[in-house]
Amino acid sequence: MRLATIKLGNEEISGIVAKGGILPLRALNAAKGTAWKEQLFDLIEAQELKDLTKWYNEGGKEEVETISGMVPYDEVVYAPLYRNPRRIFGIGLNYADHAGDIGNARPEGFPGSFFKMADTLIGPEDEIHLPALKEAQKTTAEAELGVIMGKECRDVSEENWLDAVAGYTTILDMTEESILKGNDFLKGNPRYLCIVKNFPTFFSFGPHFVTPDEVPDVLQLEVQSVHNGEVYAKNIVANMMHQPPRLVSLHSSIMGWYPGDVLSTGTPRAFGLADGDVAECRIFGPDGFSMEPLKNPVVDLKKHPEA
Repeated sequence: MRLATIKLGNEEISGIVAKGGILPLRALNAAKGTAWKEQLFDLIEAQELKDLTKWYNEGGKEEVETISGMVPYDEVVYAPLYRNPRRIFGIGLNYADHAGDIGNARPEGFPGSFFKMADTLIGPEDEIHLPALKEAQKTTAEAELGVIMGKECRDVSEENWLDAVAGYTTILDMTEESILKGNDFLKGNPRYLCIVKNFPTFFSFGPHFVTPDEVPDVLQLEVQSVHNGEVYAKNIVANMMHQPPRLVSLHSSIMGWYPGDVLSTGTPRAFGLADGDVAECRIFGPDGFSMEPLKNPVVDLKKHPEA
């Protein structure tokens, strides 16, 4: 099953992705007399997602197409999947190629983990703003696989990592590399990492949330960094130095997980952004699997301070 959050009037509402459009969960409840939570974050937090997925896979997929209230795709405007994750975790330099982008050795032992703030968050087609700060001279974008956690838990084993996972999505994570490179990062001290990751609009996720049963093999997913419609870099999850099972397990043993926490697993390579660009994340997998691409236009606040 796939879900999305869309803008409808003055609201952001969540719904099931169908062939004919997005069916709001409120429309499903009205038609079926059910009481599913009507926002994706609430659905995850209330532990209702597995039961909804079961219903969907046992005939609901076909039934969804017949329920009134569908928002057709030509009227769909996507929002972020939700705006209120408790925590966003990023993993830096998780592919050797990306470590080379900033002249650094790949992390050994522990992954390069960092926090992002929820107020950096934007959705599909929202503008990525290149900072007006004069020291900010090189912003890069990173296409990544996002893992969304499904429950509060600690000490999850690598073998049981999927028990903690609600689903997956596409992510664009931005970095202000000029500040990072201009300080002590290359000497092994990442003290500026939180600064360069937390400008407004520096984290985009969505448009679709994909439940684990739809993904044939997470390790065979191919993540593509796409710059202005051209594939800049690509790699498969199996080539990560720290793969999702380890990332989920390790972080659960340090700070634990909450429902709706977002884990951004690392990029094949980052690409530089300029005013007027379009950044994009594409993810493909075996047997024709693909996720809906995530795209964001770029606006340079040095050139357009009114944006």
